[in-house]
Amino acid sequence: MSAPGTDRPRPRTPFALLADRVHLGPRALRWGTTAALVVSIVIIVTGGVVRITGSGLGCPTWPQCEAGSLATTPALGVHGAIEFGNRVLTSLLIVVVGWAIVAAALQRRWQRTLARLTWSEFWLVVINAVAGGITVLVKLNPYVVAFHFVLAIALLTTTTLAWHRSRQSAAAQPVSATSGRTAWALTGVAALLVVLGTIVTGAGPHSGDSAEVHRIAVSWTAVTVVHGSSAVVVITLAVVLLVQLRREGAVLAARRVALLLVVLAAQALVGVVQALTGLPGPFVVVHLLGAALVWVGVLRVLLDTHPALFGRVVPVRDVEALAPVSARGR
Repeated sequence: MSAPGTDRPRPRTPFALLADRVHLGPRALRWGTTAALVVSIVIIVTGGVVRITGSGLGCPTWPQCEAGSLATTPALGVHGAIEFGNRVLTSLLIVVVGWAIVAAALQRRWQRTLARLTWSEFWLVVINAVAGGITVLVKLNPYVVAFHFVLAIALLTTTTLAWHRSRQSAAAQPVSATSGRTAWALTGVAALLVVLGTIVTGAGPHSGDSAEVHRIAVSWTAVTVVHGSSAVVVITLAVVLLVQLRREGAVLAARRVALLLVVLAAQALVGVVQALTGLPGPFVVVHLLGAALVWVGVLRVLLDTHPALFGRVVPVRDVEALAPVSARGR
């Protein structure tokens, strides 16, 4: 039988049997989803470090770093250390995602949406690890590298959704259908922007290794212009949405869009500097961080304008009221 307010009965799994005896409070869930979100952003940034330092083949094979050794060796030098460090970060990501899974499963008021999101994180971590291994085995083929980044963004999507859902209030202000459509358009063009960014990178000079690596056979200048133009469309849609939300009095959603515009402006500035200065390595890493933050911001705007996108929201205060005093601090 389901707890009051859950959309479906809790399935009878080993976690459910444990949940009959042990409960974790909402705070544990919030910390777990926060850790998963932060590490999923960090691993995007460290992937950029691997690329600009030419360490993509620092560990020349996979799943071992080199034949006969899972870890890097002195013979592989700094490139091996950088690439192996990025692989180790995947292990940390598995740990924090596991924390989020357990915390979601042991909530007194179980939510199917959160349970599915956290398990989706786990499988996307596994798929990303395999994709990362394949990029090494195919010697950094740019199309595979681009697909690996898209998978990293998919993981970031699930960690963002779970993080937002674990904090979401049922008191979200309604928005008009027009604003809702603008938010969807913003999300769609932002997704296109991310994909175009992978093509820009695949056609650019940072192949991820010091050796000659095949690049995507398109004009870097042309695809950069298209990428920049799509960024302008994203900014324009965000401004339009901000105006709409302010007219409707949707204060929270408007604040989210205003913050997103700040991040977009900073990201656009970094992109322009990159294009004018020949893609210096440090700016590539900063731009990757900006891309992750932009995507998180876009998703939060979408969720604030469509609060019931993943089903009815369980008010956080009601969840905490149900938990016994001894469990709230866990």
